[in-house]
Amino acid sequence: MGLWQTYRMKRLLFIVLVLAFLPVFLVSNQTFAAGEGNHDHKKLANIGSPGNESKVKRIVNISMFDHYFKPQSLQFKEGETVRFIVRNSGEFVHEFSIATKEMHKSHGPEMLMMVDYGVLGAEKIDWDAAELMQKKLGHGMHNEPNSVLLEPGKTGEIVWTFSTHAVLEFACNVPGHYESGMVGKIKLTH
Repeated sequence: MGLWQTYRMKRLLFIVLVLAFLPVFLVSNQTFAAGEGNHDHKKLANIGSPGNESKVKRIVNISMFDHYFKPQSLQFKEGETVRFIVRNSGEFVHEFSIATKEMHKSHGPEMLMMVDYGVLGAEKIDWDAAELMQKKLGHGMHNEPNSVLLEPGKTGEIVWTFSTHAVLEFACNVPGHYESGMVGKIKLTH
């Protein structure tokens, strides 16, 4: 298969995944335009907080492939501060996000809007479109402390301090990716 055919197949797969899961993510644009979506950053306190570099106890390498993570599950002590070095080893744009299942679900519509506004493509992130979306709707830059959005071949970092007694997952919320299995469990211990 030639390079052009491979590119067309990847774009077609991305479009099919977005369209297949579109009904799951449909919400009113008015909700987001008013800044009242469920992507409430105050809720981060329930899952932990941005960590202090000087308190990092462990470095964890995460590889994102097309529709799975390596490792597939993680375990930390409550209150532990961890530096995640996240690499997108796949062929599509992927996200590594630490949150509850409910938070991931509420973040999905925002990610779908990023596709609608031209921010997210199968293999590229249009940061100019993200800036315009940010100005218009109050979100779009995807610069949250518990999450990193990466193009293929790119690496990012998160320093995170885990809370106590939270039921957490790490996931990719690019439309269709969570639903196709790109999610892992985080177990917190005493």
